[in-house]
Amino acid sequence: MPEAMRKASGPIFFLIAMILATTALGLLSCSKSEKTSETKSPLIGFSLDSLVVERWRRDVDSFTKAAHDLGAEVVLRVANQNAETQIAQVRELLSQGIDVLVIIPNDAERLSEVCREAKRKGVQVLSYDRLVHRANVDLYISFDNEKVGSLQAQAVVEVVPQGNYVIINGATTDNNAFMINKGFHSVLDPFIESGKIQLMEEIWPSDWMSDEVRTQFEALVKPGQKIDAVLCGNDMLAETVISVLSENRMVGKTKVTGQDAELSACQRIAEGSQFATVYKPIDSLALKAAGFAVMMAKGEKIGYENKIEDGTYKVPYIALEPVLVTAKTLESTVIEDGFHSRDDVYRNVKH
Repeated sequence: MPEAMRKASGPIFFLIAMILATTALGLLSCSKSEKTSETKSPLIGFSLDSLVVERWRRDVDSFTKAAHDLGAEVVLRVANQNAETQIAQVRELLSQGIDVLVIIPNDAERLSEVCREAKRKGVQVLSYDRLVHRANVDLYISFDNEKVGSLQAQAVVEVVPQGNYVIINGATTDNNAFMINKGFHSVLDPFIESGKIQLMEEIWPSDWMSDEVRTQFEALVKPGQKIDAVLCGNDMLAETVISVLSENRMVGKTKVTGQDAELSACQRIAEGSQFATVYKPIDSLALKAAGFAVMMAKGEKIGYENKIEDGTYKVPYIALEPVLVTAKTLESTVIEDGFHSRDDVYRNVKH
């Protein structure tokens, strides 16, 4: 398994130099009808689905600071989990004359047309962490989401190679949820086919909110029903699962995993109620994305090695490495990187 990615540090210009020096199999052309002039500060529109999940605040803070350090201005809009609101906000950003649109879509399908509209207006589009479907964005940067799923599944099958499993996926509107699910199944399917693992249920909620998941998971938790493992689309969903298990005195008996390495999840890992999470070094993602966005605004070329299908087009794709976190690796991952402090992680336990 690749070693944990360390938090990006050092001068921002060094990061950009490293990006430019990266060997690439292809070159992403960032030509625009009108490139940002040498004297004009690049104007970046950052359209965000929501700030409900803890990590998105970190993304915004890190991205905005990095962009400012590079001389760019950032206009932020938060759609509060509403696709129509986000569409209207993107159009409002376009009316302000932004050079680049950075977008975390609420709905990968419904945001497609407005992203194509941006491109028709000569505005470069960077899909941040979540891919917009059929929009032919200029760049997609995220973590390797299939690996997010396979890391969780592999960690669990190593300690529970047989038994009853439940999969709780992310939102059906989020392309990442399907990629994570593919990662789950890449590991689990041989065990399922051999009969060693029984997949009790695979839940697909309509969004990332937990109420729907709670209702469906509660229906599975019955007296005498053993559930050996629950793989979750993120830590917020894992928290919901653990809450239901706690109410039924099953905490610690079921291996529960998630992703995002939220502080509450890391605390649960330290306490023993959550088995694992997947850490995605957000500062690294945000720094790189900010650097790329500024380069795109200036009409510079970006090196890339991979492309990904968006449903219609193959778009340039830069994937960063996620990192598994368990009780044994809390210290060497999220704490060592400064993502969370040791005191915060172990606040509820003696260490």
